[in-house]
Amino acid sequence: MTWTLNDATWADDEDRLLAVRLEVFVDEQAVPLDEEVDHHDPNSVHLLAVDGEEPVATGRLTPDGHIGRMAVRKAWRGRGLGGAILDELVGRAEAAGMGRVVLAAQTHAIPFYAAHGFAAYGDVFDDCGIPHRWMERSLRSR
Repeated sequence: MTWTLNDATWADDEDRLLAVRLEVFVDEQAVPLDEEVDHHDPNSVHLLAVDGEEPVATGRLTPDGHIGRMAVRKAWRGRGLGGAILDELVGRAEAAGMGRVVLAAQTHAIPFYAAHGFAAYGDVFDDCGIPHRWMERSLRSR
């Protein structure tokens, strides 16, 4: 299995982005569909990892510096896709002149984000029945 990481837009790639997000968040984690798709999608930077034409992972960066909707299909986990997407989104935020990025991490994923330079802050909170914690990373904007 090989993959490539591509830019995506909501206008052109909504179906492929949602194929990954719905499988991971709605089907696996029981996140309500109306919580998964939001008003940030049309204006966000989206990345899509594909194997040929098959979408296998995604993530987004909102205009206000929130990284989210990080999703990797089960068969593709542990192959570095999440880290590649996260690093590229951080790079995009730096290039846009953002001073920091934030994300709401599922608590089980805190070590993953910490390994990429994010620090947790605040209390654990519930989001769609899943415990989360805010994390941030300061950037050296280009």
